[in-house]
Parts: sequence; structure tokens; C-alpha cells
Amino acid sequence: MLRCIQCHFDASVLVKADSGGSDRTCSDPDGVIIHNGSMSKHEGKTTPPMIPLPGYVEYPPQAMLARAREFADDMQRRRSVRDFSSRGVPRGIIEECLRAATAAPSGANQQPWRFVAVSDPAIKRRIRAGAEAEEREFYAHRAPEGWLEAIAPLGTNADKPFLETAPWLVAIFIRRFDRRADGSKVKHYYTDESVGLATGLFLAACQRAGLATLTHTPSPMGFLNEILGRPKDMERPFLLLVVGYPADDARVPDIDRHGVSEVTDWK
Repeated sequence: MLRCIQCHFDASVLVKADSGGSDRTCSDPDGVIIHNGSMSKHEGKTTPPMIPLPGYVEYPPQAMLARAREFADDMQRRRSVRDFSSRGVPRGIIEECLRAATAAPSGANQQPWRFVAVSDPAIKRRIRAGAEAEEREFYAHRAPEGWLEAIAPLGTNADKPFLETAPWLVAIFIRRFDRRADGSKVKHYYTDESVGLATGLFLAACQRAGLATLTHTPSPMGFLNEILGRPKDMERPFLLLVVGYPADDARVPDIDRHGVSEVTDWK
């Protein structure tokens, strides 16, 4: 689909052209809309203001390769850690990692992520109790045999002491919709994909900062809404991230990762 030649709005809804019946509509695969005068709306949507691409820096190819390789090497050192030190991590470091997460792309730029960063020991204790209650029920009654077999090499169970030991828990919520001033809903789209991208950036930022992380997904996670005061109708827990320093005697499973050649086709 071509964009409107005047306002450049890449429309996907049926809109009639202003200048007569001979012009096409934005929904026509070959269509071009020609506006008369200062028309700048399609179906009530004002075209967004555009600015020059900010902050882009182009590097010479060798520098690009070096930067990409350094980043990849750092990410390859990332492991899911379950043995955490209780040593504190300054809030400013967590804030900067969250700032990186908020740079993620999102459907219609709706940014449907909400983060709750928890360092309060009493709240962490409540989260641990809620998570362990769900995990005990899950392992005993709800977990499929295939899942239990898949995680057996990782040595996980229903006990989650790291939820209290680690200095930070970051609960990530998917915000299903917002509300306008009149109370009507504004639905959010591609929420799982958007929040997943933001979560990945947060994990990468923590790794770059020198922190250890663990993704934790007790099933179900509704207790997080209650403990953290999040609206159940608007927000759904996505996952719980454990963040801090690894314990001096931290151990991780001896597992391998697929190489690029195993997961990539080049055409």
C-alpha cells in the first residue's frame, strides 16, 4: 500500500479521497490519496508530527563488528541464577536498566508495560509466600509430566528462597487497556509481544550492568496484583524478575546453548 502523497499517513482503513471519485482509497493496494488544501486526518486520526531521526550514530564496519561481538559475548555470559547474594544494589542502577527497557518498540507505541520494583523485605516475604503456595500446588497437581521432565535437569522445585535473598524483585505487568478522561477504554494491541521485548531489553541492561537475573513465572500469578496493588481488570502479571549479585558459591546447571548456525537460515 502506498502512503498518502501529501500527509504520508500509512492508513489501513477505508477512507475516501477529497478530490473526487477518480482518486483511490488508502485501503486500495494500488491507491494514492490526493488531498485538497490542508487535509491532515484520516478517519478522525490526526497525522503524527515527524522529526529527524534523533541520536543515530553510524560506525565504520569494523567498529560495528567489534561492538556487536562485545555485546554478544556479554550476553552469552548471561545465566539464570538461583543463588543470590543479599548485598544491596543501588536503586539508580535498577532505574537505568528500566530506562533501557522503556525504549522497546510496542504496538501503536502504546507501551503497555508496567514495572513494580520491590526492595522492601516485608513485601518480598509476601511475594515468596504467594509464589511458593502456587508452586507447591502446581508441582503436585497441575504440572504436565512433560514439563516436569523438561525441567528436571535444572533442579528446580517449589522452594524459592531467592525471592527474599535477592535485593530486588521486579514484577512486570501487561496493561491491557487505558482509560480516557470520560472513562471509556483504550484497548492496547500486541501487548504480549511488546512487553516481551521490553523484558528482554531489561535483562540485557542488567547483564551489561554486571547484575545476575532470574525469570520466575509462578502459575498463576494473580497474587502479585493483590500484594502490589495493581488493578486486576487492567493489568495482568507477565513475569517476576529476580535481580542482584550472584552468591559467592553460586552454581548453575551445566547446559549448552544452540549456536547461530543451528537456529538461523540465510537466504
